[in-house]
Amino acid sequence: MASRLAHRAEGNAGASALPLVLVHGHPFDHTMWAPQIDTFSPGRRVIAPDLRGYGVSPVTPGVTALSVFADDLEELLDSLDVDRCVLGGLSMGGQIVMEYYARFPERVRGLLLADTFAAPETPEGHRARNAMADRLLREGMRGYADEVLYKMVAPHAPPAVAAHVHRMMTRTDPRGAAAALRGRAERPDYRPLLSRVAVPALVVVGSEDEYTPVSDAESLHGLLPDSTLVVVDGAAHLPNLERPDAFDAALADFLRRLDITADRTNPSDRPDERSARP
Repeated sequence: MASRLAHRAEGNAGASALPLVLVHGHPFDHTMWAPQIDTFSPGRRVIAPDLRGYGVSPVTPGVTALSVFADDLEELLDSLDVDRCVLGGLSMGGQIVMEYYARFPERVRGLLLADTFAAPETPEGHRARNAMADRLLREGMRGYADEVLYKMVAPHAPPAVAAHVHRMMTRTDPRGAAAALRGRAERPDYRPLLSRVAVPALVVVGSEDEYTPVSDAESLHGLLPDSTLVVVDGAAHLPNLERPDAFDAALADFLRRLDITADRTNPSDRPDERSARP
């Protein structure tokens, strides 16, 4: 069964290391994970989709609930024969990861939650997200991208990184961005879920993030039964792009721990290299 999501999949599908699935935030696409794909694909399978309405994946106007994004991910993993993985997401992507774990926990061996939060939308936030959706449909993405660029990344971010982030935002289809905003405004409270998570988690946040400040990451860390908190100095909302060396070092340590645990406790779950797909 083919997936409706465009995606980039790199690395050896037969590798014994756990696959890493990375979910981008709003209003970006899979290329926000380019440094992590380059770092981790030599030793494991790395999969980064364009979410519905983003990148080159199909657009569904109207409202796209987080549950729809989670179902799309499940379809993608089925199509790629991924039966277990480490699942990570940033910002909206982190909330999609939470929704996915709520629906399909048996597939997840570890969680990466970057620059995200678990609380439901406030009435004020609900109005603001729907108003922004209306604006994007009316005006397009460029004005919004110009306004928020140096909140997405710190003002001292490398120019090439800022240009990449701005390019992702301006290339996003306003219909897809608006549909996601409206769906995100209706999201549930994921805090009770996080207190029951049965796999290790890595929580990462940029020290200068205004959208999801360090206090939000500390709240996630406090809720999760088994988590590690890493604050990336000198980064705002996209530490994986602004400070990829620091971000990747934290993720590498986390993945090593998960791989060792998988080797010790789930030897029969490892792919058979003789029959694995190329």
